[in-house]
Amino acid sequence: MITPFPLDRPARLAVFASGRGTNLEALLKAFPRGNPLGEVVLVLSDNPEAPALERARGRSVEALALPWEGRRAFEARALALLWERRVDVVLLAGFMRLLSPRFVVPWYGRLLNIHPSLLPDYPGLRVHQRVLEAGERETGSTVHFVDQGMDTGPILLQGRVPVLPGDTPEVLEARLLHLEHRLYPKAVRLLLLGLAFPPPEGLLGLLGQEAARLFQGLPPREKPLYLRAWALLRVWEKEDLVGSAFLGRAGAWGRGAFLAAHLLAGDHPALRAELMGLPEEVRRRAEAVLALVESPS
Repeated sequence: MITPFPLDRPARLAVFASGRGTNLEALLKAFPRGNPLGEVVLVLSDNPEAPALERARGRSVEALALPWEGRRAFEARALALLWERRVDVVLLAGFMRLLSPRFVVPWYGRLLNIHPSLLPDYPGLRVHQRVLEAGERETGSTVHFVDQGMDTGPILLQGRVPVLPGDTPEVLEARLLHLEHRLYPKAVRLLLLGLAFPPPEGLLGLLGQEAARLFQGLPPREKPLYLRAWALLRVWEKEDLVGSAFLGRAGAWGRGAFLAAHLLAGDHPALRAELMGLPEEVRRRAEAVLALVESPS
């Protein structure tokens, strides 16, 4: 199975946070109790003094501190709580600990993180300072599936902002936070709607040799576009066209899937105009998905 989503009920979300919890706040607003797509039901922190805990309690969401007494002890307690609370998705939001394979492997595909750079560039810490020292003229944030490395998991969604003359790490951080507060909820909506998943195993059997080889050779930042197009064709019950679509041979359905996949990442007037020129059934299906993702609930 490529993805367990969408569910036939609201997904139960847990958020891990170590500090202020500004991205947590955005997730709490986007997925409150009663949201038909998903709701935040649990917040965990390794820091008993984290303001994130009070943000959650202020919205009547269960918030628990699990003081860090070593990775194994923390993860055992966290896994037990996730099981007891019937959690479907775990979202890391400023969680400053590296999780072990014992935790990551069973949650792979349902465990997301947000990182303040355009991964795979600038993983790890001191990101904004490193971006400025390198003279970059653009930076951004990345929502990615968590794997067993540090900020190495498959990219789900990215957003970009400019780096301006005179910027400081603090200015860049503030600029990116505005972006992240929109980006993270949107990425979660894509996941819960079944429009985002990490590359599945057995690509050769799923896509055919030529399309699988093409996909495997793509840069990390391009793969999410192809996976979104794949997901759209699945939703439209046209999954048999995925391999052909990757090779540009699936006609209007393939074209519509890639146009919609781009538009799900960010609006573009020229692409939206091109979508309007496709056959009515393709256009109608694409518009319905775009409206669903762009809706706040």
